[in-house]
Amino acid sequence: AVLGIVLERLVLRPLIGEPIISVIMVTLGLSSVLRAIVQGIWGTDTRPLPSVFSLDPIQLGPLPIARGYLYSAGCVAVLLVVLTLFFKYARPGIAMRATADSQQVALSMGISVRRIFALSWSIAAVVSAVGGILLATMRGGVDGSLAVLGLKVLPAVIVGGLDSIGGAILGGLLIGVLENLSGGYLDPVFGGGVKEVAPFVALVLILMVRPYGLFGKVRIERV
Repeated sequence: AVLGIVLERLVLRPLIGEPIISVIMVTLGLSSVLRAIVQGIWGTDTRPLPSVFSLDPIQLGPLPIARGYLYSAGCVAVLLVVLTLFFKYARPGIAMRATADSQQVALSMGISVRRIFALSWSIAAVVSAVGGILLATMRGGVDGSLAVLGLKVLPAVIVGGLDSIGGAILGGLLIGVLENLSGGYLDPVFGGGVKEVAPFVALVLILMVRPYGLFGKVRIERV
């Protein structure tokens, strides 16, 4: 949370009022800088991380499923419910939604946009830390490839819609299914690599038809 507040104050606060795509591009560059700093301090070798879950799989019919995946899905579901209730009923959550919809209107209603931005990035840092820990325990360690997985969040969120929480969830499921189907059926045909680019190909195709994502709100600007 402290890291999120510091980054917001130093890097992201000057972007208040800028288009969302500008913020996205800056955060992508910021992730590269942070990754380089981490690798410079701790090196590029894989750091083993013991799993907090049992390694014995659970048999669901003919399918063995690792307990870590099920427990991680449960943790994500709990976190999702908490955040949904926060955004729907808590005053800071409602203020965050209002700021995301229109910063000018939020300011006119007496909402401190700067405080909302700081709160947003602190929450984002905490959620990212939880997700990174769960992912690292499932993979057995921490290495540089975990940061690459973060890029796959971009097509999932944009496909679902930047202003739709439910759309982001469904977009993540769609991208995950597409990625695994591409890896299973197309990678053997093309010699590999299709699994990595399939989400971004889907992103381009969907944006050509639905520029605001599958579940995003279409904004009509009148002059």
